[in-house]
Amino acid sequence: MKTGQAPSPTRWALAAVLCAALFAVLTALVGARHGAPYAVDESLHRWSVEHRPAVAVAFARGVTATGSGPVPYVCAVAAGLIAGRGTRGRVWAAAGALGFLLLVQAVRHAVLNGVARPRPPVADWTVPASGFAFPSGHATTSAIVAGLLAWAAWRTATAATARFCWALAACWAIAVGLSRIYLGVHWPTDVLGGWLYALAWLTAARAVAAAKRV
Repeated sequence: MKTGQAPSPTRWALAAVLCAALFAVLTALVGARHGAPYAVDESLHRWSVEHRPAVAVAFARGVTATGSGPVPYVCAVAAGLIAGRGTRGRVWAAAGALGFLLLVQAVRHAVLNGVARPRPPVADWTVPASGFAFPSGHATTSAIVAGLLAWAAWRTATAATARFCWALAACWAIAVGLSRIYLGVHWPTDVLGGWLYALAWLTAARAVAAAKRV
């Protein structure tokens, strides 16, 4: 079992406020242009469109497929089952992890429809996509699930194993987000928005958990 000094609730709360503030600023900037891409969006999007060997596209499609559909929800439930203690504790932890992911998604959809940012040109897509662009659903979902898996590792694994699991989960979430840019269905700021949004929720949840341990 991993042990160590209890984290400071204040530190996590400040991190949550910072992530939420950065997300709010980015949302305001996107909204101020009525969803029109910034120069960095167009530049990175153009690079992606111009650098698409078949092998890289196939790999990106495989990665992006893990960021939606049943996979993230199964992983969220699995994280709760791993983190819980005892039969009842595992059931409650799994339900809590799934409920947390669903809550995050519900609020994200409200932001998504409020900002109503168009996606990049359809001609540049290499996978099907639907709905508005900001914040990226795949980036948000994979980051939240990565956080839940990291929580499960922190609860049950040794320090070395937990760090390895954290790094693996973070690399997966980053890869999913980047795949959305590479496949042409999101602007880079959509993905950045998804990451900031997810981090705001994760650090807020961590602050609450830390406060309960004090």
